[in-house]
Amino acid sequence: MIPLQNTWQSILDWENLLLAYRKARRGKRNQAEIQQFGFDLEYELTSIRQALLQKTYQPGGFRQFQVCDRKIRLISAAPFRDRVVQHALMNQVEPVLDREFIPDSYASRKLKGVHVAVRQYRVWANRYAYALKIDISRYFDSMDHQILKQKLARLIADQDVLWLFNTIIDSSPWPAHPFVVKYPGDDLMDLAQRAIGLPLGNLTSQFLGNVYLNDLDYFIKETLQVPAYLRYVDDMILLADDKATLWDWCKQIECFLAKERIGIHPRKKMLVPVATGLDVLGYRVFPDKTRLSRGSGYQFRRKLKHLAKAYHANRMTLAEIKPHVAGWLGHARQADSRGLCKAILAQVYFSKGDAAKRSPGGSGRFVEQQSTELAIG
Repeated sequence: MIPLQNTWQSILDWENLLLAYRKARRGKRNQAEIQQFGFDLEYELTSIRQALLQKTYQPGGFRQFQVCDRKIRLISAAPFRDRVVQHALMNQVEPVLDREFIPDSYASRKLKGVHVAVRQYRVWANRYAYALKIDISRYFDSMDHQILKQKLARLIADQDVLWLFNTIIDSSPWPAHPFVVKYPGDDLMDLAQRAIGLPLGNLTSQFLGNVYLNDLDYFIKETLQVPAYLRYVDDMILLADDKATLWDWCKQIECFLAKERIGIHPRKKMLVPVATGLDVLGYRVFPDKTRLSRGSGYQFRRKLKHLAKAYHANRMTLAEIKPHVAGWLGHARQADSRGLCKAILAQVYFSKGDAAKRSPGGSGRFVEQQSTELAIG
């Protein structure tokens, strides 16, 4: 258990609340809700501080919408005021609790992330013959509130900090399609009332996702003594030199997860020779090379065409479009994809004078009216 001494006062500190506001508004300054909050900034932050101090704070309702990122996901956007509270909490708590996580957990952590995880997998792919990839069935929809609160209570001694975490957890909207599984010993009445699920979109959800599987991480590393293991949210990869060992580890992991009231997705459990390549967090990774995963180039080309149409119709500016392109290029350039990047970027003009179209010469540039060109990479 971590005492987190003076953490509650640090959360309530004016400078911390001001920093939380600045982080929460980053990239969204033009939204009316955020502008109104900023107009009455001193009043709003003082109101938040008083609500936390007096334990009267209650999160507001979520705005929910769907996004398609390889699969359809339901995103729950909290009101701006609640996002400020979550940033204020995580500013002080996350750096301390992060030390409790194993080095092989890569999601939503400083100096970690997708690219570091992919590079580590490739190192192991040159050392081991087989890889087992598994993930959790509807992970965020399945997380049990009672179990999660117990895990937090084992980590955090400060009751004020626990109260705020529990308040945020209790505000989670019920999943659109509840994924309730009856485990041995369950009472049907208790099962019907058991709260589950965390909202995708909350700043705290990714962190709490790491907390929920932290015990599993230690079970895999210390009890099973798996030398080559990595986890990104609920995607897990284990490597070894023989299939039997990997299947045995998988069976023991399934037994452990049943006690956590979550389970492995039956159709997303695969064991392959590393030489054939494995889809790892958006890449197809081999021992000697890294490719973009299937469909990534096609998806971005379609997106680029939509952006070009929006630019032509004056719905977007080049300044708004460039981050989309730069983000994909940053992802793509981690793989052996130089030729693919050039091919995709050469196919679309961004023009105000003519409709967006394929480039006849493959310039790989944004083209503005008056033939003014802006290089993108």
